[in-house]
Amino acid sequence: MLPVTLLTGVDEQSRAAVAGDLLAVAGSTVLVEYDLTGLVGGSVLRIARTAGGVIDREVIRMGHPCVSCAMRGSLVPLLVSIAATEKYGAVIVSVPGAGDTQALAEEIARDAGDDLRVDAVLTVLDTATFADDVSGDDLIHDRGIPTAAEDGRAIAEVLIRQVEYTNAVILSNPATAAPDDESTTRALAQALNPHALVKTPATARELFGVRMHDPDTAETWVEPGSISAPLQTDGPVRTLVWQSDRPFHPERLYDALEELVVKSARGKGTVWLASQPHSRLGWDSFGTNISIGVLGPWLADLPVERWSEVGQTHQARSALEWHPEHGDRASYLSITGVELDVWELERLLDGCVLRTDEPAAKLTDPFAPYLEGSTAA
Repeated sequence: MLPVTLLTGVDEQSRAAVAGDLLAVAGSTVLVEYDLTGLVGGSVLRIARTAGGVIDREVIRMGHPCVSCAMRGSLVPLLVSIAATEKYGAVIVSVPGAGDTQALAEEIARDAGDDLRVDAVLTVLDTATFADDVSGDDLIHDRGIPTAAEDGRAIAEVLIRQVEYTNAVILSNPATAAPDDESTTRALAQALNPHALVKTPATARELFGVRMHDPDTAETWVEPGSISAPLQTDGPVRTLVWQSDRPFHPERLYDALEELVVKSARGKGTVWLASQPHSRLGWDSFGTNISIGVLGPWLADLPVERWSEVGQTHQARSALEWHPEHGDRASYLSITGVELDVWELERLLDGCVLRTDEPAAKLTDPFAPYLEGSTAA
């Protein structure tokens, strides 16, 4: 099988520099790159080259101009054709900043598992901007990153999803970086993905040819409703892990949302809302942007033969913490950020829990209009 490395990162210059370095030391390797200057008009130029020159050049035209559309369905056939020549030892795919490395890795495994193998997913981070980017509310369009017109994602979400799915982050340290930026970025990346290696451009070459990616394992890292382990550090990056076997009061939680994400980079987990007793809800916050959505039913509401419909991480956690009355109903969250006041966050969350003397019936639910498929919408 032909080994494939997926390389991503929102800073085009930093990603291109790392891609060039890897190609220079990789021997008989093909680098696939995308020129997105024509994206708005519905076309993307894809170039495949070796250290010796271009071997394939194709203009991809789309009915819907987005990065994922440009790659979906067309990249895998190219990679399979490269593998069929038996002339090359590996392929590097430079994934544009708005691209989805998880979707690409899963497409390769699903559609070409006999010919191709994703060996590594690598992410290049700009140490001068990373901490601010993942703690703010700027949108991807604010940075001029080529993407679909309707792409409303925050830059924090784009970056964090890249880091959470990666096998290694590569710290690009431009001249504009402050002395502490690299250490903060390193700590924050490790808090977001404790499984990822952390390298600099000078040491990134050590990663090429090393098989690090396992699609099943990577899927558990990003399972909706899961949480991050706390980072043990004396530095500025902190993670609060919080849980409760009492449901949230919907109005108090709704009113506290803005305070709960101030200065945070990433929040995630599972929410038990008193007004939604049969809906397991997922918490996802990226910087100051937050969403709470329906993940599905609780295990306690499903027959055992349907438990496979629920994620493996939640099943494992439920087996350890099953409540004799509530079953797997519980809230557990992790919130990570730079200089977080974890004690204040804990106090705020504790105050949002339904008290024992408060009835769960007939609660006003401000979340209901936004929860499609919920039990109270």
